[in-house]
Amino acid sequence: MRRYSVYVIELDTPVRGLKRFREANPRLNPLKPCFYVGSTYRTPDERFDQHKKGYKSNNYARKYGLCLRPDVFEAYNPIPSRKDAEELEVYLAERLRQKGHGVWQG
Repeated sequence: MRRYSVYVIELDTPVRGLKRFREANPRLNPLKPCFYVGSTYRTPDERFDQHKKGYKSNNYARKYGLCLRPDVFEAYNPIPSRKDAEELEVYLAERLRQKGHGVWQG
């Protein structure tokens, strides 16, 4: 049976200068890190490597991705279904936004 995961990538601070990112995060606290949140059937490490290599990658994760943040996502994994993983991805992204983080969700 396939297991799914959510993952969180910390983004480098220049992402804050992008208009589209700022518009998606109007309550961004400049003192808090920014993140990319996604879900996958691969391990978070494999998925991070794919983003950085440009394979099925999000531009923000590829260009600005610094590292995985297991301290933010580990407690949620593994996830039994794709539907659950996608719902958890949305929940986690919104939760981080509410705490003042800039977030881009895949």
